[in-house]
Amino acid sequence: MLTTLFPKSAQRYLSLPLFGPVMEDFADWLVGQNYTHISCCCHLLPTVVLMDRHLRRRGIDGIQDLSSLALHRCWKALQRSAPSGASTAHVMERFLKIRGLLQSNDPTPLDPTNLQLTTYAEYLQEVRGLAPSTIHPHLRTARKFLSYVGFDKSRKMLARLDASDLERFVRVARSGISRATLQHTVAQVRCLLRFLAIDGTVPAGLESQIDTPRLYRLEKLPRSLDWETVRSFLESIQRTHPKGRRDYAMFFLIAAYGLRSSEVVGLTLDNICWRSMRIQISQTKTRSALELPLTDEVAGVLISYLRKVPRAPGYRQLFLRMYAPSGPLKPTGVTEAFQFWAKRSGLSIPFQGAHCLRHSYAVNLLRQGTPLKTIGDLLGHRSAESTSVYLRLATEDLRGVGLTVPVNGKKVGVRL
Repeated sequence: MLTTLFPKSAQRYLSLPLFGPVMEDFADWLVGQNYTHISCCCHLLPTVVLMDRHLRRRGIDGIQDLSSLALHRCWKALQRSAPSGASTAHVMERFLKIRGLLQSNDPTPLDPTNLQLTTYAEYLQEVRGLAPSTIHPHLRTARKFLSYVGFDKSRKMLARLDASDLERFVRVARSGISRATLQHTVAQVRCLLRFLAIDGTVPAGLESQIDTPRLYRLEKLPRSLDWETVRSFLESIQRTHPKGRRDYAMFFLIAAYGLRSSEVVGLTLDNICWRSMRIQISQTKTRSALELPLTDEVAGVLISYLRKVPRAPGYRQLFLRMYAPSGPLKPTGVTEAFQFWAKRSGLSIPFQGAHCLRHSYAVNLLRQGTPLKTIGDLLGHRSAESTSVYLRLATEDLRGVGLTVPVNGKKVGVRL
């Protein structure tokens, strides 16, 4: 493969003192990971030459001497000298770990913040029992808070915290976010303060001194599109190339079953039971399994997708990335795909995420007369209260129950 990419200069890469023995395998791996010819020729492989030179100047003469810490320092140096190819250090690290040439558990010294976050993550998982998708935003807020108070400079900074420090952080954090998002941020800071108070790092009861923005229950309507808009959106997706076919199948599933983004990317080939015509959904939010009928229409869409879109070997996930590096699609990829096609469709879609398709699915069932309990079961809700919010979107149905009110001695119907 290296000779194909660089017919005239392949020997230059093969003769590198440090990376030369693995360059042929590295080039094959890059192609297998769907890196484009331009990325390989113009960025990745030429940057390996700079990495080889940098690491040998620091006394590393063989692959066996490499460590994750050395590659991390190389990445920092490349950010200054060759920023366009700096990510090659991370790509090379991933390749060497997969090939077993670099220990994945290489001991890297942690700064005080990362050490504290590691302990906090263990607490959230083992004591609080939070899911990884919930732990991530907690750690992101905790990192911002520790950076704000200067934790890396002195651990004693936390012992001197008071209400005024917390208020100043909240004022900084609220910039550019909604009240609902700020409420989540405040809750995450409170959780961190309760954890730090366990061993006396911060004064006990400090978490109760943060004011939270006032939110009113059900103050906003769920994000919903009318069903004709949903159909038009699906039809607007161009299915002439692999990405369009993948995204159409993905959004069709969301609209057909009201799936969350995390649920649709979590689907595997094993979740599709073709003989019994069932589809198994692993609900990441409620940590429960949901089994739904595989309709003929959905089965047809999936069969067309699986037949026409080539798959990277070694993955059982239903939806994979189309660009390098190869791997399963993540929820953020669903959001990016929705925003791309929503913009291309020319439709009036004011929402930025695919979750509006889930809400639209619920409202469509409600308008067809489906019982609320059935809708809740299909959506995987634990309580009827979670499903009842969609009743507020059935405005046409609510018009029929409008009460008459006396106006100047006459009863007049209220127009909803």
